[in-house]
Amino acid sequence: MTGIMSALKGCTNPNVYDEVPDGGWGWLVAAAFFFVEVFTYGIIKIFGIFLQDLMTDFNETNSRVSWVVSICVFVMAFTAPLSTLMSNRFGYRPVVMLGGLLISLGTITTALTNSIIEMYITMGMVAGLGYCLTFLPTVTILSQYFSKRRSLVTSIASTGECFSLLALAPAMNVLKEQIGWRNCLIVIGVMQASIIVCGALLKPIVIKPKPKPTTPEGSTSPLKEPESKYDLENEFTRTSLGSVDSGVQSVTSSQINLSEGQESTEQEKKALKEKEEEENKQPMLPETPIKQELEDSSASRPKLLDFSVLRDASFNCYALFGLFATLGFFAPQLYVIELSVSRGVSRDRATYMLSAMAVAEILGRLSMGWVLNRRPIRKIYILLICTVLLCPVLVAFTFVTEFWGLMSCSCFYGFLLGTVASSHIPMLAEDDVIGIQRMSSAVGVYVCIQSFAGLAGPPLGGFLVDRTDNYGSAFYSCTAGMGVGALFLGLVRPAKTGLCLWRKRNDQQTTDGDSSSQGSDKGPADFVEMDMEIDNSPAKSKPWPV
Repeated sequence: MTGIMSALKGCTNPNVYDEVPDGGWGWLVAAAFFFVEVFTYGIIKIFGIFLQDLMTDFNETNSRVSWVVSICVFVMAFTAPLSTLMSNRFGYRPVVMLGGLLISLGTITTALTNSIIEMYITMGMVAGLGYCLTFLPTVTILSQYFSKRRSLVTSIASTGECFSLLALAPAMNVLKEQIGWRNCLIVIGVMQASIIVCGALLKPIVIKPKPKPTTPEGSTSPLKEPESKYDLENEFTRTSLGSVDSGVQSVTSSQINLSEGQESTEQEKKALKEKEEEENKQPMLPETPIKQELEDSSASRPKLLDFSVLRDASFNCYALFGLFATLGFFAPQLYVIELSVSRGVSRDRATYMLSAMAVAEILGRLSMGWVLNRRPIRKIYILLICTVLLCPVLVAFTFVTEFWGLMSCSCFYGFLLGTVASSHIPMLAEDDVIGIQRMSSAVGVYVCIQSFAGLAGPPLGGFLVDRTDNYGSAFYSCTAGMGVGALFLGLVRPAKTGLCLWRKRNDQQTTDGDSSSQGSDKGPADFVEMDMEIDNSPAKSKPWPV
């Protein structure tokens, strides 16, 4: 019994390291993040396999069924600050375990619903909140376990959602045909309960650097005494803020001071010694380095949602890019199966479109990471190129009518989607957008703005499908959103450079105005006043020896 209790205590205690391990327990955290991706974003992306069944059983339209995914994505993104607050208050492990419970509960109860309104609550709100409580804490603690390998490990672990499209979409489609969509959702909900186990693997990490060797109190540095002597001998050459002498003297005052050199030197040395003795008698209470460090960190700690970033023109353009581009992130996965079926492809073969997207998206994510690590390169231009290329690919979905044409479009779309999806949030750290210093506060605002597009994207596509009775119409809305997003993305750098030039011009004008005013008014007055003070000094009244 004692051994079991000690083992449980060891599992709950945090991992303590001298430095970031770049491995160790972090590999288990990376595996946990992979499965969290599989059962969060992956399930959202394969939800399109249930679209036709929900429309038939509930006798609903495409747009009303699409609201299930929209509400889920909106809740997941909009409640991101809540996930951060709970993680800071209670720790990552209990928050992720609670999120896994909510996801499993929401998916299982979705299978028991009798109307699409009830599904809005179970799948949209309950499971959506669970998705939020699992994804952000897991990716945050993963970044704490890795430093040098952080980008590589995160990019590989984030391919879990692609694995879901590759493996779960065909498997769940076959299972749905055998046991029905309700029982299939129950199976998915039970599988999602494994997120609770993944959350239990998220052991906190504590970095305690080794203490630096300190010298004994009695020992003194050999350089200390010469340095103090040097300071003592040169103290009287420094400018004093309270004295009349400003460091510049007239010729007459310099000649007078030469006659009194020895006498004034002895007096100044004596005065300095008395001043040091008085300062040593007074109690000195300097702030400790730890206290000063804590004050600095608390003063520089960024806000969770700092809306002052909205004053930055380049960030506003980039946020509008994310808002419109998100319209093309989820709708294609939701409608590509039904589009393929409407073009004469069997439903079993249509599910392979999602698998093709998944494989291509993995390649796109890895390729984008390799390209962006090359220097010198302006990363925002690479993102702009990929976003622009997405527009003709989305349009091509509406023209092709055969299996291999749709498969080719799915591959191109998956690859380009992987490049954009893996880089649009890290791009905030670039100086062309907002910079690394303000990224932590800008991410919350950016994700909240982006969540509204996730809410409107799938229903907008469903509305167009209901109006035109053509699933290709949904891809037109995705193309329009991606095109407008590319336009705003192209304005990000001009907005940044134009703002910088405007600020530089204003600062230069202000500096020129201040220098001209100081040169015309304050400069001569100071020199006249100084010379007058020195001329009226007692030393000046003494006769010059002949």
